[in-house]
Amino acid sequence: MAPPVAPGTEPAAQRRRVVTARFAPVDVAFRTAVRGSGVTLLVILGFIGLFLALRGFSALNTAGYHFFGTESWDPEQHDFGIAAVLPGTIAIALTALAVGVPVAVLAALYISEYAAPGMRRALISLVDLMAAIPSILYGLWGVTFLQPRLIGVSRWLSDHASFIPFFRVDTDHADPGSYTSSHFIAGIVVAMMVIPICCSLSREVFSQAPQAEREAAYALGSTRWGMIRTVVLPFGRGGVIGAAMLSLGRALGETIAVVLIISPDFRATLHILEGGGNSISALIALRYADSSDFGLSALMAAGLVLFALTLVINFFAAMIINRSRSGASTEA
Repeated sequence: MAPPVAPGTEPAAQRRRVVTARFAPVDVAFRTAVRGSGVTLLVILGFIGLFLALRGFSALNTAGYHFFGTESWDPEQHDFGIAAVLPGTIAIALTALAVGVPVAVLAALYISEYAAPGMRRALISLVDLMAAIPSILYGLWGVTFLQPRLIGVSRWLSDHASFIPFFRVDTDHADPGSYTSSHFIAGIVVAMMVIPICCSLSREVFSQAPQAEREAAYALGSTRWGMIRTVVLPFGRGGVIGAAMLSLGRALGETIAVVLIISPDFRATLHILEGGGNSISALIALRYADSSDFGLSALMAAGLVLFALTLVINFFAAMIINRSRSGASTEA
């Protein structure tokens, strides 16, 4: 038996050749462009946060922690805070999610699993068209057409579901004006605006469910709903969560439609059926034009809070999506 050869002393023909990947110039250019685009987005996001922090520092330094506990808005008298508008912002966004996400997911399931090919193409075009409608048109439609027809719904919820604190109305139940310009109506209108986004993203995810697992479910005797429940929904869970979080970001920052519907009122309340309320985005839109330098600083501070709230929500949404990747677990 031949003695072992020390590493590095074997003949050149027997030495293992190290293969190194050589990227074509076009691949290097594409990788550089993609990486630069990602870094650019992070830099822009950082500059937005830095701009809001610098412009809002004067107001935050003056108000201190009272900025989060004051319900009035009078920067000239150094009496201002977001305690009255932050609950309204959250109430409108959650109402929009509670109404819009179930409708969007069910519509996405119908388009991807039940609709005939011709109907599917028509519905996809209509959903895309809904996403292209300007928000001011949604606001005009909501305040002139939808609001009078939702008063009865608001009154019914107040009469039969007032044991839920959100649906309790402390004003005159018989007066229709007690239910107009409320967070509930604004949330319904914003829901109409987030449905196209959530529906389109959910439909794309559902359509990517593996065909082999679909056929396996049918082969085991599953009905169409059983196949959807055991294959499509588990596969698209992460995508639906991501679509809902994107919808939440849209709902938190919606401005024009909320300004047209809501009746500005600096009063902290979570009774979403009562008339009057406010949101951070509506506050900025209504007060920006006639604010002094210090007033603009206060508005920038409010915008910084909304910016941070959106980042936190997206951060936790990314964690949820990573734990429930699409297709990570199916039961077909």
